[in-house]
Amino acid sequence: MAGRTGSWALLLWFLAGVCAADTGVRVGLATVETTDILRELRLTGTVTAQHDASLSVAAAGLVADIVVDTGAQVAAGDVLLRMDAELAQLRHAAAQAQVAQAEVRARDAQRRLQEAQSLLPQRSIAETTVRELVADRDAARATLQQVTAEASLAQALLARHTLRAPFAGVISLRRAERGEWLTPGQAVFDLVGLEDLRLDFAVPEDYLASLQEGAPMTFTTAARPAQEFTGTVASLVPVTDTAARTFLLRIAPADSARDALLPGMSVSARLALATGRKGISVPRDALVRYPDGRVVVWTAKPEGGALVARENTVTTGLAFAGQIEITQGLTVNEQVVVRGNEALQPGLVLAPTGDTP
Repeated sequence: MAGRTGSWALLLWFLAGVCAADTGVRVGLATVETTDILRELRLTGTVTAQHDASLSVAAAGLVADIVVDTGAQVAAGDVLLRMDAELAQLRHAAAQAQVAQAEVRARDAQRRLQEAQSLLPQRSIAETTVRELVADRDAARATLQQVTAEASLAQALLARHTLRAPFAGVISLRRAERGEWLTPGQAVFDLVGLEDLRLDFAVPEDYLASLQEGAPMTFTTAARPAQEFTGTVASLVPVTDTAARTFLLRIAPADSARDALLPGMSVSARLALATGRKGISVPRDALVRYPDGRVVVWTAKPEGGALVARENTVTTGLAFAGQIEITQGLTVNEQVVVRGNEALQPGLVLAPTGDTP
């Protein structure tokens, strides 16, 4: 009985091998194509804000109230700080009172002039008197304009005792305390905008000719190293550091990346630069590297009505965008194995799965 069991097991093993041979090793294939060869430039930079300012007061005085603290998010126009404005309020009130008095005088001068002008047809008033009344009216109007301007000035000086956010953002640093005496131009808050962020990189001048505005790029952040984002070259500043011979490269991130960015973050970017030549390339996954230094690409060759594995030792060139340039060892239109190539042997029958990059 034991002999029969062993025979059945041997038969099943043999049949499984035959089925596997008929089915073939499941692999994913890709076609070798001619493409533009690119050079990949890797950079490390920083997220910067278009709006980043140290806010200062425009009038001297004591701090009466601090409305926000470090870390607060504010909208444009929000009140950040109020200064003691008692004297400014009194000056403004006095100026408004002068405006009210001047308005009364101007109206009275206009009324007296109109009454006098109505008497001219009857020659009941001298023309000299009318001219004097015209001069009085004009003087009253001029006085009204003057005190109105003084009231506007007092209003502007009063407004300077309140510090407002010039743009939306986050308070990155508070520099003042309640009761502190401030002078014009003294920094009180650091405000950083969270909109219109950009990525700034210092790039060696050798690459200046290869970069163009609008060129695409990919980048990752230190906070999310496994997630790739996209952006485009926004501007190039040819000279920023003459000692290091670098220039400023500014990248505009795509809208999908903005929620993942904060000013001051470290970012790593990859840009594909044109080399001006064409060549053949294969997906990075097609390469198999051995401890002895050999680099191999497995190809699928039609033989006897089936696809069989063939080993090709290759010489590689530049790596870019998930592709590897092949300078020797392959030709255009060959089928290369990009999935399931880890344990292939020459002559194995292959079964393409359609799983290609």
